[in-house]
Amino acid sequence: MTRLVDLRYYPRPWQQTVHRSLKRFNVLALHRRAGKTMLAVAELIDKTLKLELPHGRYGYIAPFRNQAKNIAWTKFKQRLAPLSALDAVVLNESELTITFKHNGARIALFGADNADAMRGDYFDGVVMDEVAQMDPEVWDDIVRPMLADRLGWALFIGTPNGVNLFSEMFYGAAKDPDNWFAARYTVYETNALDPDEVAHLRANMNSKAFEREMMCSFEVAGDNQLISLGDVMAAQARQMIREDYVFAPKVIGVDPARFGNDRSVIAKRQGLKVEPSQSFQGIDNVKLGNLVIQEKMKWGADAIFCDAGQGAGVIDYIRHLGHEVVEVWFGGKPNSPEYKDKRTEMWVEMAMAIPMSSLPPGHPMRQDLAAPTYSFDTAGRKVLESKDSLKARGIPSPDEGDALALTYAQPVAVKTERQRFFEAVDPTRKAGMKEYDPYDLA
Repeated sequence: MTRLVDLRYYPRPWQQTVHRSLKRFNVLALHRRAGKTMLAVAELIDKTLKLELPHGRYGYIAPFRNQAKNIAWTKFKQRLAPLSALDAVVLNESELTITFKHNGARIALFGADNADAMRGDYFDGVVMDEVAQMDPEVWDDIVRPMLADRLGWALFIGTPNGVNLFSEMFYGAAKDPDNWFAARYTVYETNALDPDEVAHLRANMNSKAFEREMMCSFEVAGDNQLISLGDVMAAQARQMIREDYVFAPKVIGVDPARFGNDRSVIAKRQGLKVEPSQSFQGIDNVKLGNLVIQEKMKWGADAIFCDAGQGAGVIDYIRHLGHEVVEVWFGGKPNSPEYKDKRTEMWVEMAMAIPMSSLPPGHPMRQDLAAPTYSFDTAGRKVLESKDSLKARGIPSPDEGDALALTYAQPVAVKTERQRFFEAVDPTRKAGMKEYDPYDLA
């Protein structure tokens, strides 16, 4: 005979909606003190109690094991107190495991800081709390393969803080609606906090912090984020008439791929008007060089800037065919001493222009532009986050952003009609044509 036991979990309406809507993979963006951990604990308990497969295995993962214990372990014990009184579960305080006697299923708490402790097992379901603070390899290399054996599910919960692995998952869920569910609940939608307290928080918190922490905005810049997602989205929605940019020089930026999944990108900008870029994977130097030349001739570019670190072959090929291209060393000396290197300076110049620019609507450069953060070195110079650092926290190389930043490498002068005529006839011809200097603004 089945005995009903009250586990004293009474979900709010938003929690009820989430429990009913969950799919195999789920991302929940919630404000501070919303009750997200309680929802996750209840979901794990419910699924573990109902599992009919033998030897069920479930996990709750926080960035650190002590964090998992402090945040979730007490909540598990509170909810399971009625079952503990019936001797229906075994709670192991030292191992942070809960074993259900009726079916042998187990819930274990882990810290992502010691992810190897999870290896060798499988998961029927897992919760990853504040996944943005974890090494992306924990999900990619350890947890995701552990769900494959028994088609396990995953629930990612957290509070937005700029562009990172969590935001990538949240926005990426829309690409596979059959398997992914994503939802966002603000402080005004959960009723988790007293209205007077919410009003007090809004009046006294930094406005950006309130938008992030309580309104769950990915669009507001996170800590040390150079370009906010909100500014990029506004630029993508901004319309610009031809008269606003037709007088400005046309500049091409080329960021050749480094390796692996990196992309080679050709970016184009005329004044504050940014044209759709071209992105390629696995393209060789000759093909990329030919595409750059074709774009230059078709569009009538005034200057081409190319990353010299990875683009030496492309630069040599373009010059071999008689076309001008300016090499830019990302780690080279900047014009201003307030930046550590040239790449940082270019990105800052771009960041200042974005709030007034017009970007291609719906273009994938959105995440690239909003991804990098910045810091300061011991000399007080501003330093842009490196590509390797971005990858370490689960963000792809911002190749679209680097290519567009290259268009801000130096001021550029518009070519004269005479220069354009000779270049169109024969780009290698110098007779009767003043040598073009893209920096000559006189």
